[in-house]
Amino acid sequence: MCGIIGVIANDPAAPMLVDGLRRLEYRGYDSAGVATLDHGAIGCRRAPGKLNNLDEKLRAEPLAGVVGIGHTRWATHGVPNETNAHPHVAGRVAVVHNGIIENFRALRAELAQKGVTFASQTDTEVVAHLLDDLLEQGLSIEKAMVALMGKIEGMFSLAFLIAGDEEVLVGARRGAPLAVGWGKGEMFLASDAIALAPFTQQVSYLDEDDFVVVRRDGATFFDAKGNRVQRAPVNTQLSGASIGKGNHRHFMEKEIYEQPTAVGETLARYLDPVAREVRLPGLESDLAAVPRITLVACGTAYYAALIGKYWLEQVGRMPVEVDVASEFRYRNAPMPEDGMAIFVSQSGETADTLAALNYARSQGQTIVTITNTETSTMARASDVVLPTHAGPEIGVAATKTFTCQLSVLLALTIACGKARGALEGDKLHAAVEALASLPSQIGKALRMEEEVKAIANVIADARDVLYLGRGTSYVVAMEGALKLKEISYIHAEGYAAGEMKHGPIALIDEHVPVIVVAPSDELFEKTMSNTQEAAAREGRIILITDEEGARQAGDLPEHVIVMPTVNPLISPVTYAVPVQMLAYHAAVRKGTDVDQPRNLAKSVTVE
Repeated sequence: MCGIIGVIANDPAAPMLVDGLRRLEYRGYDSAGVATLDHGAIGCRRAPGKLNNLDEKLRAEPLAGVVGIGHTRWATHGVPNETNAHPHVAGRVAVVHNGIIENFRALRAELAQKGVTFASQTDTEVVAHLLDDLLEQGLSIEKAMVALMGKIEGMFSLAFLIAGDEEVLVGARRGAPLAVGWGKGEMFLASDAIALAPFTQQVSYLDEDDFVVVRRDGATFFDAKGNRVQRAPVNTQLSGASIGKGNHRHFMEKEIYEQPTAVGETLARYLDPVAREVRLPGLESDLAAVPRITLVACGTAYYAALIGKYWLEQVGRMPVEVDVASEFRYRNAPMPEDGMAIFVSQSGETADTLAALNYARSQGQTIVTITNTETSTMARASDVVLPTHAGPEIGVAATKTFTCQLSVLLALTIACGKARGALEGDKLHAAVEALASLPSQIGKALRMEEEVKAIANVIADARDVLYLGRGTSYVVAMEGALKLKEISYIHAEGYAAGEMKHGPIALIDEHVPVIVVAPSDELFEKTMSNTQEAAAREGRIILITDEEGARQAGDLPEHVIVMPTVNPLISPVTYAVPVQMLAYHAAVRKGTDVDQPRNLAKSVTVE
């Protein structure tokens, strides 16, 4: 969750470090800090809260030097305050860290016996003292890092400054991402290539248990045993402009509006609309024989997987299991011989999902990852990668990555249906045409904004909100509730409409908005029966439907959002747009931090 950046620059390091950290704000954080080397000495500035607090501190107490490291921290060990903020300094060493050192208590006790005193409550400070102790024993940087990697347990990415050496950064990773950026007479380290977008597009990624020694003239990579290894640079395709807000008030708003383009660019990888074919490189020959697909994800990606289950079973005639990654990895689930496991993750670095991937590999499954980051750890650990092409998503609440994940899952569904003989002829062509229409249909859904904004004002004043739906609309209801909780802090729950009488109906009164997601499909009539029951308890009904659904609903709803009429196959993708906008405008009305909601992080890289 934390953000790391390091620079060996030609210009003062501190402003570059803060600039890079701003590009990592989307990951979530509660304190920040930087450290630089000036004439061989480490200087450090830290502050709780947002980066503006660190900025103010640096204006009052500037840091000189052209080599430095920076960090945004999301608290795990120790409360979010200045003392626990990174970087941590011990003797000759300053460190920033993403992850958790699992054996830090034992290491702390070992160091305490040597007379070491600790200033913070964090697991990270132990690492700084350990490396300082190893260097004090006379070990070279490389040998000290081999010894350090052998001592610490857990998952981490680390970046170090070492006093007395003006031209070196040291990085290491185990389970959490770290990248080296190659500049012109400058070099960089970062936990995310987005942080390096203004400085370079040439990036090398450390593999598991790698460490790297970075100097102005290049980088030398080592495995955990100290053997030199090669990590070739790749082009990131990111730029500083690509992660600006443009004319939008928030990144989330910008990313909602980028969905037609993002989905179109994603589908361009898989769809041949002229030939009316879907192509999934690396998968077509396997789908007919797969006995079962296991879909695993977290958060919004889990909801994408749930919709994928409906599609794959109904349309692709493929048996599917879906699970939350944090639960799946501890179930020791039996998996079928020759089965396929598909992992959905925006970042490709989600800790629980990555652990589940490793379990599935141990069970002999074919590993497929759907991710927005083709160079991520999960992508590199997969047999097949199905990339989304959403571009950088800075807002913590997933929007365009969700609809791009759905687009890939629908392409997979069509390929499954064709391979297994469930989709043929006109039925196959209709499914492909529906998939191809997604960018334009999402564009039409975006035209509902003013109508949605007016209704969001009603929701913003509520204490509790219920979302209802059936089939894939049930999953959209859950996603809508999650979005509202995430960014407006209003309690919201999504339920299968048919389950309302089994408990949730007790919550309904005249103060509770009930948002019903119900395109006029074969489940519409049953959904309306449940909606009538909510209305009879004075629930404030907000119906999201199409023209036919609005006609059939009559005066039952208090408000209606009339969506374009689409093929039912793609309705969960298009109906995701109004629930995103409802959450967004409710949050704006309440004045919450839309892009960086409290306690949340974009990429959850610790358990």
